[in-house]
Parts: sequence; C-alpha cells; structure tokens
Amino acid sequence: MGKIISVANQKGGVGKTTTAINLAASIALSGKKVLLIDIDPQGNASSGLGIGEDSRGIYELLMGDASQREVICSTEIETLKIIPSRVDLTGAEIELVARESRETVLKSALNGVREEFEFVVIDCPPSLGLLTLNALAVSNSVLIPMQCEYYALQGLSHLLKTLKLVKKSINPDLKVEGILLTMFDGRTLLAAQVKDQVQKYFSDFLLKTVIPRNVRLSEAPSHGKPIMLYAGRSRGADSYVELAKEIISRSKVDERVSLEGSGA
Repeated sequence: MGKIISVANQKGGVGKTTTAINLAASIALSGKKVLLIDIDPQGNASSGLGIGEDSRGIYELLMGDASQREVICSTEIETLKIIPSRVDLTGAEIELVARESRETVLKSALNGVREEFEFVVIDCPPSLGLLTLNALAVSNSVLIPMQCEYYALQGLSHLLKTLKLVKKSINPDLKVEGILLTMFDGRTLLAAQVKDQVQKYFSDFLLKTVIPRNVRLSEAPSHGKPIMLYAGRSRGADSYVELAKEIISRSKVDERVSLEGSGA
C-alpha cells in the first residue's frame, strides 16, 4: 500500500511547492512509483514540471467529469506522474460547499491510487480551506515546510492545532510527517535562532534534513524541471535527495510498526 503525504502550510512563500515537486522527483528517481497531485489553484507544481494549462486535471476529477486515468499525466521522469491543476480550480471550493461529505470528495476520487503508487505527494494551497481539508482527509501524513523567520513560528502553532482538529473529526490516522526547515541561511543569526526554537518546542517533529537557500532551486521551476534534472550537482538537489532518503526511511519504520501492531 502506498503512502499519501500532503505538503501543507497556510503561509505562502515557505517553499511548499518547491518541496512537493522535488521530494516527489527525488523519490521517483530512487526507483519508486510516485504520483504528485497539484491541488493548488495557482498550478505552480504543474508548471514546475512542464505541464501546460490545457491539460485536464484535479478539477475535473473532483467534479466527477473525468477518471483518474484521464487526468494522470507523464513527466520527464518515467516513474513520476502528476495530476495537474489549473486556475479554474479556484471555483472548486465554492462548488464543494454544497456537496455531501464535502471534506472527503478527494478521498473518494482517489480510490485505489495507493495500490498503484508507492508514494503520493499532494501540493496543497497556502490556506486551510476545503481543498486543503480534502487533502488532509485522504493523507497518511503531513509534511510542513517552514521558512526560518519569526512569524513562521506563530503560523506553525496554528497549523498544528488545525491538524489536531482534522485528526479528531475527519482523519483519525493522520500524522505529522515532519517539519522541514527551508530557505535556511546559516550565516544569519535569525535562521539559527528560529531553528533553535523549533528544536526546543517541536523537536519530535523536526526533520534532520534542512533545505538551504539556493539560487538553482529558484531557477528550476521557470525551466519546467525539478532541481535534479536542472542542476543535479547543486546544494539544492543534494538536500532534496537527502530529504527523500529520510522520508523513505521513516516510511519503512511506519510499515514495520504497523505490521507489528497488527500481529502479522
């Protein structure tokens, strides 16, 4: 059974989409079958992998106008597929309000996807609206990218409270995959202070991998490529390869615990 990971943070500009694209690509390049789902109306994960706006995608899937097979697109990496997004997804949140079981529409639409893919990565919008709730309802875990700045700490506390509510009311199996420090500049005092604060208050969730501030990471989306295909020897590429290894390793531990807990 595959693992579904939502990449979420209600604050924009924290490296959420960059993380979703490059984590998915790194895991795929390790030989595993990966599906990236772009559920952000901005569609940056889609364009970041070179997918045009004329492709059918997540909007049609949510509205029941297309099947999974009709909306899954290929990428330059053979083992990486994507369900793209377009700007018309903006209206989906309004349309979902009137739907029965509106928080679990995506879960129903993705029925069977965990049998086909080993990892599913969902790039969420920078908000905690219905689209993000749908992603959290179907996910096994949430990866939280966090930029090392002062206000990020306040947003993190709010997000973790929201995740507790989602776990209680919608998805009792939801876990925090980890907090990922992004755009880290070790030369600044603020970055070091924020890292220390996260380590102090959220040490259980903090991932070992840290994503550095890297020009190549910023350039890659404009070329429609993940960092591994655009600048494979950059610090940015190396950091996401390390993140992929860490996530895969954690998933193996989760599988082992699950099997032991079931008495298998």
